[in-house]
Amino acid sequence: MDVRWEESGWERLTGRVGRRRLPVWDCTVGLVVGKDSVLLIDPGSCVREGAQVRAEAERLTGRRVTHIAFTHGHFDHVLGGAAFAGVEVFGAVGLAALLSTGREELRRDAVRHGLAAAAAAQAVDLLVPPRHEVSGEWTLELGGVQVLLANVGPGHTGHDLSVFVPGEREVVFCGDLVEESGEPSVGPDAMVGQWPAALDRLLSLGGDDALYVPGHGAVVGAEFVRAQRATLAAVSGVSEA
Repeated sequence: MDVRWEESGWERLTGRVGRRRLPVWDCTVGLVVGKDSVLLIDPGSCVREGAQVRAEAERLTGRRVTHIAFTHGHFDHVLGGAAFAGVEVFGAVGLAALLSTGREELRRDAVRHGLAAAAAAQAVDLLVPPRHEVSGEWTLELGGVQVLLANVGPGHTGHDLSVFVPGEREVVFCGDLVEESGEPSVGPDAMVGQWPAALDRLLSLGGDDALYVPGHGAVVGAEFVRAQRATLAAVSGVSEA
């Protein structure tokens, strides 16, 4: 156990990987620490939250955050990115256009879910869409660790990106393709018929022994992901793998 991380509210998963469950929407923030660079996954829901996450991450690692990966475009996963000026931002192909043209809907969705109107407007105004878009797989070199960004969707949304981190045990940041604290969230932008196939790709890349980090909830194993796949397959009428 790393007491310093625990006291800051972070969970150390491996020597190079940690995560934090943020309050209110229980959204997971991921952190991957390389020798040269630091990757943050899903930086929170507003500028204030993003600034807090950035300060904590940089205090724990002793270096600045250099890269951000958005697992998808929902407000609780992207609006904290407004606090990370100058950082290289990655997302699934098509996410940049969605965030650029859909700012008003993003702001309304945040307010509908309880974010203060002023905070939502500020975060949307300052948000920088991904400059690097992943259409298949992208290997990101952080110095001593190579992280795989994989566009395994669509599923939860039309632009789902997962992050695979090798190590003593592989860690997979799933975004909301996997949720542990509740049933899978099937919103108006979900592609339920394609979601089981996205989870098949996730499991194929991660394997049976990986730690799977949901967008919301506790860390799970491959069996949990398979069970959630079965639930989604039943809902969508997709046959079992």
